[in-house]
Amino acid sequence: MKIRHSLFALSATLLAIGLQAEEAKPADNAPKFAYGMMLKHGDKVVFSPCRDRSYSTMEDVSPDKAVTKALNSVGLAAGKKLYAELLAVVEGDTLKASAINMAQTEGRCQLPGTRDEAWRAAGNEPGWLLAAGGDSVTLKRPGQPDVVVPYTPLKLDGGRASFTADKLTLRLDNSLCRDALATAVFGWTATVTANGQTLKGCAWQR
Repeated sequence: MKIRHSLFALSATLLAIGLQAEEAKPADNAPKFAYGMMLKHGDKVVFSPCRDRSYSTMEDVSPDKAVTKALNSVGLAAGKKLYAELLAVVEGDTLKASAINMAQTEGRCQLPGTRDEAWRAAGNEPGWLLAAGGDSVTLKRPGQPDVVVPYTPLKLDGGRASFTADKLTLRLDNSLCRDALATAVFGWTATVTANGQTLKGCAWQR
């Protein structure tokens, strides 16, 4: 009986210590990507997460309301439904958005990127597409051979990210980029140089 009593007391003590440690653990308030559909309803902006029937009210906490301005540029204020990827913190039923990764008019939910694709960039006139992540960076251009180089994580310097390889240089600036042809807005502006050709476009994290 004494042994059982001691084991019970020890278990209760360990449980209490565990609960105290859990209570003492600081809340994770770091912004994370939120993927979902958005629509303006009256004076509120409603956000519905992908593959989830819940919804939140968006609160723009970005400097100078940059998130709202970006969303309005692709039709939110005009009543259009958007697919958006926002950097945000969820507090109760409020989504506090601090930055935009991308937003597209009448877009569909997309799966988050994997280790094989950390970034994507694209441009028009001439059309091009770049995917970076995993083991390689691949640049595709119509009528030209693909440029493929080994991938290493981009170097971050303030509001700029860069990558340099033998045949290719990629520079991303953390400034809004509008793709009028796709009716979309992105969080990064991209400049790619490959084999002496410079390409301009937009980029977003995956």
